[in-house]
Amino acid sequence: MAQLRKIIHVDMDAFYASVEQRDDPGLRGRPVVVAWKGPRSVVCAASYEARTFGVRSAMPALRAERLCPDAVFVPPDFARYKAVSRQIRAIFLQHTPLVEPLSLDEAYLDVTASPSCGGIATDIARLIRAQIRETTALTASAGIAPNKFLAKIASDWRKPDGQFVVPPSRVEQFLTPLPVNRVPGVGKVMEGRLAALGIATVGDLRGLPLEQLQALFGSFGARLYKRARGIDERPVEPDQPVQSISSEDTFAEDLPLGQFDELITQLAERTWRATGRTERIAHTVVLKLKTAQFRILTRSFTPDSPPGSVEELRDIALALCQRVQLPPDTRYRLVGVGLSGFRDRAEVLLQGDLFRGSSPE
Repeated sequence: MAQLRKIIHVDMDAFYASVEQRDDPGLRGRPVVVAWKGPRSVVCAASYEARTFGVRSAMPALRAERLCPDAVFVPPDFARYKAVSRQIRAIFLQHTPLVEPLSLDEAYLDVTASPSCGGIATDIARLIRAQIRETTALTASAGIAPNKFLAKIASDWRKPDGQFVVPPSRVEQFLTPLPVNRVPGVGKVMEGRLAALGIATVGDLRGLPLEQLQALFGSFGARLYKRARGIDERPVEPDQPVQSISSEDTFAEDLPLGQFDELITQLAERTWRATGRTERIAHTVVLKLKTAQFRILTRSFTPDSPPGSVEELRDIALALCQRVQLPPDTRYRLVGVGLSGFRDRAEVLLQGDLFRGSSPE
């Protein structure tokens, strides 16, 4: 019989906003929104004081300002957030080498074989949270469970500054009453489709046979079947190399494609700056668009040699706009510029002549 895993999901509490409040005492206790203030900016993070007004990450900054007129807008400082994230990562590695970062502020840890705290996962999580507080003066929440799916849900259960455990014997009891939108991948559209079938909770979802879910939703149906039963075989995978980097903006008002030149220039600059945080080189430029009707389009191009400057990245992204074959009056709610196809720098130098250009698609 396979050994049950002990997985911890650690999630920092309002990370970017909390760093700002920590470093500026004048912001403590006030509603803080981490975002560039402007008509096309989106919220990167919101303090818990701002969240009481309904402000959430990824919403347009203009909407956040309307919901919370007294909010203090602070431009993001990713270099500072990354420095704190490195401190937190060092704490994780004191307890297990199996650390899978999801972003600067959250990670999975597999502590199945960890000798820390006598191998008791709940005690390890409690100690990690105490070490984070002592080292960074910030708080974290944690979920402890036999797999990644359950641990991630559990980490949100007693936020902020809390932890929650889902032992193997209580998986079904824990999942049954949860709204079905707590299952990763179940967004508004999927939630609506499930509601039309009378499915509102994970317990309801468990009542559908595998064959029916696969007939309705294909391979995602099989994933739904497993998640409804608390099954998730994914291992914690440490030190995954960068596969893609992108920047995107959601607009306060839907815009036509002809107004994207300045936006794409800004997004290209943000994406190019982000590549400075990796030693790998990207080969493919990706343009992402979302229409007012939530249809997602992507266009990509792989030149003969990797983009060598932000200007080249911008020019390729602008050219990809011309490959969008939708009616001219189509309006869009989101645009993104990204880089993918990352390879190690040494590999590029050794095998550069193997790469060939492809036509934009």
